[in-house]
Amino acid sequence: MKTKTKKKDKALADILFPSEEQQRIADSILQIAPEQRRLHTDSYDFTVSTLVEYLKTKRLKIPEYQRRYVWTESQASRLIESLIIQCPIPVVYLNQEKDESLSVIDGNQRLTTLRRYVNNEFKLIGLTAYPELEGFNFFELDARFQRHIENRTIRCLVILKETHPQVKFDVFERLNTGSVKLTPQELRHGIYYGDMILLCEKLAINKQFNDMIDLRDNKRMKLEELVLRFLALHYEGDKYKKPLSGFLNSFAESNRNLTEDQKATFTEIFNRTTKVAQALYGKHAFNVLETGRRVLSRFNAAIYDAEMIAASEFNGRKKLPPQAKVLDTIEKLLADDVAFRKAVTQATSDEAQVKTRCQILTKTLATL
Repeated sequence: MKTKTKKKDKALADILFPSEEQQRIADSILQIAPEQRRLHTDSYDFTVSTLVEYLKTKRLKIPEYQRRYVWTESQASRLIESLIIQCPIPVVYLNQEKDESLSVIDGNQRLTTLRRYVNNEFKLIGLTAYPELEGFNFFELDARFQRHIENRTIRCLVILKETHPQVKFDVFERLNTGSVKLTPQELRHGIYYGDMILLCEKLAINKQFNDMIDLRDNKRMKLEELVLRFLALHYEGDKYKKPLSGFLNSFAESNRNLTEDQKATFTEIFNRTTKVAQALYGKHAFNVLETGRRVLSRFNAAIYDAEMIAASEFNGRKKLPPQAKVLDTIEKLLADDVAFRKAVTQATSDEAQVKTRCQILTKTLATL
């Protein structure tokens, strides 16, 4: 009875006090019309030889964010042995792109292992069921073993292109269970890979931008996400709807294919805004400040939004206000303006909070 009560207690707590992750996923789905929330899938039993051929011809692709192969040769060998003894292999999840090609969502290690073994890139080691095959490359196996492996089927669940992009993104996150979970931008890099994602990579190496952010390690694509965040808010901030992740996904998806003129426009606005931001805020860009330039936090994403959007409004102005005056103003806003302080510290992804912090700082700095 006590265990049953605890389960009920946990279920009720999950409803009343959902985790940030639960709430974020729920919010993102609820922003979509009910008829678009359905996950469209189909399942296929592909033979090993078919999967290897698809990988070779790029009909099946492993996205950039999935590229890292971490299995040891012992782990890889056990997968091949499982095929030989007809042990069930876990389902592989694939995404159908608009051009009908497929990309891997979950199953990179397994598919890469199949490709590597059929291409004779490693020898079998550490076998337990068939130690007699220890040390064999694929081409060294008896032809009957080769045919047996190539003809084994792997169940593949394909998320069809008709599925709403945000639903796809949430499914990808649910399947994102590796030892090091992918960040939203790393997932975005694979799902929405195209001109906008590549442009964000290019703009993220801007020296002035890097100096202001002062991020020592950008292995998880944080800078690229911040570039995307500014461009999305600058161009479509008036349409912003939470969750922020869904907003960025939508912007990346809608700008997946850009003309050269569009690339030039995005590049110019980002670079000019970065230059203005450095002049306005200097080494205190995106800091949480107290009176006397005391830094409470080196980087605050909500303040980043407000300061970058405010800086973009100065583009084209010949004379900028003195940096000291700008920083004094920001310190005063953080200390005395309840609405602004709340907008950069509480429920920062809410529609009202995003618009409030950007509007207050933009209007205030415009008077200097």
